[in-house]
Amino acid sequence: MAAAYTLYAKPGFAATTIERLCTEARISNRAFYECFGGREELLQALHERCVDETLDAVSKALQEAPRELDERIRAGIAGYIGFATADWRRARIMHVEVRRSGDVLTASRQRAVESFARLVEEVVDVFPDPAPVNRHLLVLGAIGALQELLIEWVLAEEPPSIDELIGAAVHIFQRSFSNLS
Repeated sequence: MAAAYTLYAKPGFAATTIERLCTEARISNRAFYECFGGREELLQALHERCVDETLDAVSKALQEAPRELDERIRAGIAGYIGFATADWRRARIMHVEVRRSGDVLTASRQRAVESFARLVEEVVDVFPDPAPVNRHLLVLGAIGALQELLIEWVLAEEPPSIDELIGAAVHIFQRSFSNLS
C-alpha cells in the first residue's frame, strides 16, 4: 500500500506496473497477488482508505464546529481541504488518479461522493429549505466544484494557496446554501 501510495500519485496509476510496485515494495509478484487481484484492486483499496480517512477528518471538524451554518460550512471545508492537501499524494489519488483510472473506480468514486453528500446534507438539513431546487442536486454540484478546485491545486504549475482554495470553496458553498440560514 505504501509503495502504491507514492507510485500511483507519481508517475500515476497508468504508468505503474505490478513489477514496479513489487520492486518498490520489495515483495514478489506472487506476494502481491496473494493480497490483491491486480493493480486496480490495489488502487480501489488505496482510494477507499484515503476517502475513509478524509471523511473522519471532516466529521471531526464538523463535530467541533459552532452550530451556525456559515461556521459549519467553513469548518467542514477547511477540514476537507486541509486533510486532503496535507499530503499531495492523497489529493492526487482522490481527485486525479481516480478519474484517470477509467471505469476501474467509477463505483468507488460514486460511493465516496455519496458519503460526502450525506455529510453535507446532514449539515444543511437542519435548516429550513425555501430554495426551489432539489437540495441533493445542489449538494452534488457544490461537491463537484470542490473537487475541481482540488484538481486545480494538484495539477497547476503554480497552485493556489490552501487559504485561496478554502476561501473559494466556502464562497461557493455559502452562496449555494445562503437562503437556508
